[in-house]
Parts: sequence; structure tokens; C-alpha cells
Amino acid sequence: MFDKLIDNLKTARKTIVFTEGSDARILSAADRLLKEDLMDVILVGNEAEVKAAAEKDGFCVCGAKILDPATYEGMDAMVEKMVELRKGKMSAEDCRANLMKGNYFGTMLVKMGLADALLGGATYSTADTVRPALQLIKTKPGAHLVSSCFILNRDFGEDKLKTICMGDCAINIDYQDDVDKEGNVTFTAAQKLAEVAVECAKCAKIFNIDPKVAFLSFSTKGSGKGGTVALSNEATKVAKELAPDLAIDGEMQFDAAVAPEVGQLKFPGSPVAGNANTFIFPLIEAGNIGYKIAQRLGGYDAYGPILLGLNAPINDLSRGCNADEVYKMAIITVALA
Repeated sequence: MFDKLIDNLKTARKTIVFTEGSDARILSAADRLLKEDLMDVILVGNEAEVKAAAEKDGFCVCGAKILDPATYEGMDAMVEKMVELRKGKMSAEDCRANLMKGNYFGTMLVKMGLADALLGGATYSTADTVRPALQLIKTKPGAHLVSSCFILNRDFGEDKLKTICMGDCAINIDYQDDVDKEGNVTFTAAQKLAEVAVECAKCAKIFNIDPKVAFLSFSTKGSGKGGTVALSNEATKVAKELAPDLAIDGEMQFDAAVAPEVGQLKFPGSPVAGNANTFIFPLIEAGNIGYKIAQRLGGYDAYGPILLGLNAPINDLSRGCNADEVYKMAIITVALA
């Protein structure tokens, strides 16, 4: 799966910023990325501490740029830009204080065009990675929300690889209608879930998946009632309108989505049933549990969460990640730039 991404990186040089520059896992991944000459690297942190941490564990990051918010020469300009972006919600003093933190500083490097992508979360929570992105990078034109997906890959041997996409498993707890002060619905829950599906399909294509999108539920084609059945059913209709070129169907149960004999029995004639590879969950509980089952019992390697809907690639690591996961997530993140 990574061969194609790496080939693409070599044709268009990009820069990634790591918000936790002195973390051993980050340093290990940076060492590897630099040795393979895949991208330019910025490490955020105190220069002496970053170099000492790298030397302690035998990593070479001499090719990386180390930027310390406390001594950064362009801080005044960065503060001024952040004040402008926050539009009265933060004072200059508040902005300067936040920019002393790696997550805000790194995000502003991306916003100001000094880096193409950001990877954080080795020590920061997901919220601490996503919040600066929402405040400073913001959603891309046409996007109403930030969501996420996981790319899962399994080698079945004999050159048989299976790559699938699952979303949203990390960001949106559930989907509710947006309502204005007069009580009018301005953006429906189904529109939100449909947008997640279309963004997941776009991301899937980057990983050479020809997306066949299944909106999941505990019901197939109206066989059940209640819960999220109506949401998944309505979101399917909206998504088909948003992306008529995509193979999309739902609502359907997981067995109908993946098993041809079940799918065509329960949902005859569907272009997706039995052949789905991009799975859209109606609640975060289902999505998070689902991808972890695939990972832990199904033998899939899981990469993500990959954040969708932002103006630039900002991705989050698990605080339990290892160096290899950082390396691979860095490749994925820069591939999105």
C-alpha cells in the first residue's frame, strides 16, 4: 500500500511538522524519513533538548529543521496572523501564550505556508490536535464538519492485499440536525453523515481503493426500524445526490455489505452489497468498535485517524503509537498534501 504513496512523495517534495520534536518515537520516524529522503522535516521543541534526546537514542536528525517557539524569530508575525484569524476571540497575549505550545505553533507553521502538513498526538490528546486545526486551518470550502477515517490493510498472502476504509471512527460522536435561533433546521444529520461518506470515498481513492460505499446499520433495506436506520437510509439518498459517480448504497447490515451471497439475497441488484470496501458508521461507538475488531481479531493494520474536511493535512497519532506507526502516518499525512 505504501509503495505508491512513497513514489508520489518523491515526485513532489513536501514538508511535515512534528509537534513533539523530542519524543523518541518522533525522532526515530524522522531519522528514517530523512535517511530515505521522503520529505523535509520540522521538529518543534527546544533545540538542545531535541538534539540531546536524539543523541541519547542514536537517531540522526541533522537534516531536520528544529524550531523552538520560545526563540522563533518570526513569532511577532505569527502572533499578528493568529490574532487576525481568531477575530477578537483571543488577545495578542492569549495568542502568544498558545503559540508557546507545540500544537498551536506547528499548526500556524502550516497555516503560514512554512509546512505542508502536521502530525501530532504522541503526547497531545486528539482534542488538543484538532482544536488548533479547527481554529486556524479551518474547514475547506464546501465542508461543514471535520470527520475522520481509518485505512485498514491486510496481506492475505500470494500477493493478495485487502485495503478498506472505515469512517467516522474518531471525531463525530453522533449526528444531530443544526438548528438556528428560530428553530429552523439549517443542516441535517443526514447531510452531515453523507458528507462524511463522500470525504471517506475521496480519501479511499488516494490509497488505490475503488470506493464502494456502504452506509451501515442493524437493518438492511428497511428490514428494521428505530435507532439509526432512518439516518443511514436518508444519508444514503443525500450522498448519492452529492456524488452520483460513486457506488453508494444503504442502509445495510455488515454481513450484507461484505458477503456476496448475503448481500444479493438481502439487497438484490445493489452495486455495493457484498462488495463494499468503504464503510460508513452511523455512530462513533459502532465505528470505533468496528475498526478495532478488524484490527485485533481480523489481522488488519489500521492507519489513522486520518482527519477529513480541513484546509490542510493535519493528523492525529495515538498516544500509544510506536515509531513505525509514526513513520507510516507521516507518509500518509504528506500524501494528502
